[in-house]
Amino acid sequence: MAAETYDVIVIGAGPGGYVAAIRSAQLGLKTAIIERENLGGICLNWGCIPTKALLRSSEVFHLMERAKEFGLGADNITYDLDAVVKRSRGVAKQLSSGIGHLMKKNKITVVMGEATIPAKGKVSVKTDKGTEELSAKNIILATGARARELPGLEGDGDLVWTYRDALVPPRMPKRLLVIGSGAIGIEFASFYNTLGADTTVVEVMDRVLPVEDEEISAFARKAFVKQGMKIMEKAMVKQLDRGKDTVTAHIESGGKVEKVDFDTVISAVGIVGNVEGLGLEALGVKIDRTHVVTDACCRTGVEGLYAIGDIAGAPWLAHKASHEGVMVADLIGGKHAHPVKPESIAGCTYCQPQVASVGYTEAKAKELGYDIKVGRFPFIGNGKAIALGEAEGMVKTVFDAKTGELLGAHMVGAEVTELIQGYVVGRQLETTEEDLMNTVFPHPTLSEMMHESVLDAFDRVIHM
Repeated sequence: MAAETYDVIVIGAGPGGYVAAIRSAQLGLKTAIIERENLGGICLNWGCIPTKALLRSSEVFHLMERAKEFGLGADNITYDLDAVVKRSRGVAKQLSSGIGHLMKKNKITVVMGEATIPAKGKVSVKTDKGTEELSAKNIILATGARARELPGLEGDGDLVWTYRDALVPPRMPKRLLVIGSGAIGIEFASFYNTLGADTTVVEVMDRVLPVEDEEISAFARKAFVKQGMKIMEKAMVKQLDRGKDTVTAHIESGGKVEKVDFDTVISAVGIVGNVEGLGLEALGVKIDRTHVVTDACCRTGVEGLYAIGDIAGAPWLAHKASHEGVMVADLIGGKHAHPVKPESIAGCTYCQPQVASVGYTEAKAKELGYDIKVGRFPFIGNGKAIALGEAEGMVKTVFDAKTGELLGAHMVGAEVTELIQGYVVGRQLETTEEDLMNTVFPHPTLSEMMHESVLDAFDRVIHM
């Protein structure tokens, strides 16, 4: 039987893959997409979306506990963990179903199964009904990544959880250890800590949220400790002894090893790319530490083969993957390519308080040799933040002192993940301090702090 021929075949239906497929179809290209598990990939089903649903529940729970601050009465506040998880899974299911609708709307062929690339331009898919052979001049790899598991710290679904286990917990932890304080680790720590777990976070680097600006990390750490978390930095979990209902963690810190008992451990120590079983090595694709090596336009060096999203390396973010998907589809369709600039991709962490950033940190800007101006503005100086009862936080901006270019913006506090896009647009448009200072920000809004931080960098701050 002859292979079904397409213009574009996308392997993986996560936020990179399905967006690439839609854009390809919009350009009139006959498109197929292959997915082995769920449309929407990890992001919609086991990552970005369900975690935000869980965190929203814990946020509302926390707000209800503060009812008296707002002149309201709410006694004996409780939660139903099973119902919280059910809502989260419902949100994920709704959005995954929506992707299916988008595939039909754009006349994209969906093949559910496991894909391999036996030869250039050829894709073989093992499905429940057998093997399907497809061919295309252009193949886009969007297979994503999975949780990294360190020897001895592997998840077992009972005492030691991966992020998947933490999304559908068999119980509410009482004494929780979270290994790793990147976005995934600190979000789960925030969720379970808010619901009452005695939470310890162990981070091998010298500070939590290590990719963020040092000042922002320090502010967030102070907030986490105030909420009751125990934070251990420059520390490492060397061993886990698993008992019947208890895990004893051997934690090395300051040259000493301490044994601490927990009933639950969440391992969040990074990701590895899904590069196995695709036949990439035989095609001549270069792989570096489980990620496909590409150029700025996501080309692998093998004609007609592209790699986008987590499989193609950092930053490992859904919105970066989606942008790359559009870029590659445009490239294939003969349109102008618009490569991703990693330093213009915002990072968002949805802990309590939220953290968001784009561009260079203060330290990185100095390292790159910039003469900089730095502005800061605290939430306590903003009327809307005080009215919301969210007066803890800050906005920090970094500018090139010579040109006025916005080099970076860093935030911690309520709703900063919704605010950061203003600075992202600013960087995309190559905004200077003059553009931002002359922009009228609406009052009363949290966004006014973005304006004030810019003003502060140039000694013109008003409300501080």
